[in-house]
Amino acid sequence: EVQLAESGGGLVQAGGSLRLSCVASGFTFRAQVIGWFRQAPGQVREGISCFRNTDVSTWHADSVKGRFTISSDNAKSTVYLQMNSLKPEDAAVYYCAAVEGVVTGMLPLQRREYDYWGQGTQVTVSS
Repeated sequence: EVQLAESGGGLVQAGGSLRLSCVASGFTFRAQVIGWFRQAPGQVREGISCFRNTDVSTWHADSVKGRFTISSDNAKSTVYLQMNSLKPEDAAVYYCAAVEGVVTGMLPLQRREYDYWGQGTQVTVSS
């Protein structure tokens, strides 16, 4: 059974940092694409970052580029999202997600392309 578990959310002041973790189990971690999404109240769930282990490809949305960094620790089957210079508009529930099987070509950026989801972790940014 594929499982994804996020942690690391919390309350932080604007300008501060958090590191989110996503621990994966139940599939071949090295072959997977892991994505981070976020959803604020009343908003659609948006993709903000993804990572492919096989070629260490990464993608970050323009809204977080230069502030957020995705990385992986294969030994721990964990993907991290380092979030710096947080803004109030970054407040949301953050989810990690995984794609079934091996993905070649363009990285999947859309919610519908992902097959497995974690339960989410809340990030709150005070101004």
